[in-house]
Parts: sequence; structure tokens; C-alpha cells
Amino acid sequence: MHTKFVSGLLTGILGCCMSIGALAATGGQASIATGFDSTSGNYGTSSNTSILSIPVIAKYETDSWMLKLTVPYIRVTSENGVIPGVGIVSMKKLTKSTTSTQSGLGDIVAASTYYAIQGDDETPGLDLTAKIKFPTADKNAGLGTGETDYALQMDVYQSFNKVTLDGALGRKFLGSSVDLPLHDVFYGSVDAGYRASDRVTAGMGLYAAQASSDAGYNQLEFTVYVSGKIDKTKKIQGYLLKGLADGSPDTGLGVLFTFAL
Repeated sequence: MHTKFVSGLLTGILGCCMSIGALAATGGQASIATGFDSTSGNYGTSSNTSILSIPVIAKYETDSWMLKLTVPYIRVTSENGVIPGVGIVSMKKLTKSTTSTQSGLGDIVAASTYYAIQGDDETPGLDLTAKIKFPTADKNAGLGTGETDYALQMDVYQSFNKVTLDGALGRKFLGSSVDLPLHDVFYGSVDAGYRASDRVTAGMGLYAAQASSDAGYNQLEFTVYVSGKIDKTKKIQGYLLKGLADGSPDTGLGVLFTFAL
């Protein structure tokens, strides 16, 4: 299992680097990011679930487009069949009477964003995003659903000098199966960021989503973050999360390092 995971992860990372490196030669801005996201919560049950994600994110950006590929390693410690990104499910073979830990390659996600309207202090901006989640995570280990998902998202933002407000609304089209029936869901977020200096930005945001299964719950999460530029090619961002609904983790934190190529 570990050999298969390592092979898949290395292949994904290599593919990210080669693709982004090739695109960078066309004149856009390429970057690689990595870090960790750690969450913990009971998801409306009587026991706790801990999820650790270590992603490798390759991004290529031009004046009009952004392409992003995320290849994550995940580790889930649970006894209730909580699936990352979905929450508690009713699939019997994933329901455990004792706590166990499963780890491996997570679901790879590809996204494309079109900067439809590039806003400024007087004009709101509009971004349109399409995402596809490939079922690369091990379904039998409870690391994923084993199905392909799609999402469409719209972001509207407005800058006011040092403050930027952003609102997003999206629709996830979740792959469903007989043993794991899932619903398509709406999700959205609001975010306020403050540019404290040329190097430091801080902000807060609220994320909400509908329950994706009959056994699950709606999600509601509050996040605060700080982002800082180390130099011209390096940036670091840290964030804290507080869950406000049973479908979300109770607490979370993460750090992301970004390196421009």
C-alpha cells in the first residue's frame, strides 16, 4: 500500500512540476506551494476524528487565467467513517467500532479560473472557476468517495484602499454510488482582507455548505489568517479555523509556503 501511495504521489508531484515548468516558459507566473492542514472534531458524533492533509499545489497564472493542480497526502484517524470533504457517511463498511488510522494519497483536484472582470477601487471584480476532483484516494480506507466530483464557482470582490471584500458562491456536483449516496450541494463564503503593509495581509472569512449526505450535517466555518511575503519569490500564510456547525471540524490550523518559479 505504501509503495503504491509513494509512487502515485511522486508521479503526481513530478507531473505538477513538469507541467508548471513548461507553462512558465510561455511568460506567465508559476509557483509551487506546500504546507499542512490539521483539523479535529466529532462531526455530530460521540467520538473525535482527526484529519491531516499535506498538499503539493502547482499553480500557473497569467493576466486572464489561473490553472491549479493539488496533490495531497492525507491521514485520517476516526471510528465513524468520516470522509475528508464530505463528513460523516452511512456506508456500513466504513463504520468502525474502534479508532483506526488510514493514510495515503488523497483526491487530486484540478482547477481553472478565468478573471472575467479585473476589479479595482472603483469597479468590482469577477472570477469564474471550474474544478474537477479525481478519485485517487482509497475509498476502502475511507480516504475518499471513489467518485469523480465537479464544481462551478463565482467570486465577486471589491477593493476599498487597503481592504478587500470577497464573496463566493458555488455548486458541487458530487459523484454518487449505491453504497455511498451523495447530494449535489451549494456552498459559499465571505471574506474580508486588510493589507497592513506591502508584505503583510490579514483577514477573516466565513464558509458554509449544505450537507452532502443524509447522514451528514451542514458546514459552517470561521477562519482567521495572516499572509506575509518573505521576499520576491517566497510567501507564507498561516490560519486558524473554528467550526460552527456539526458538519465542520471543531478546530483547525494550517500553514502554507509558496515559492515562485
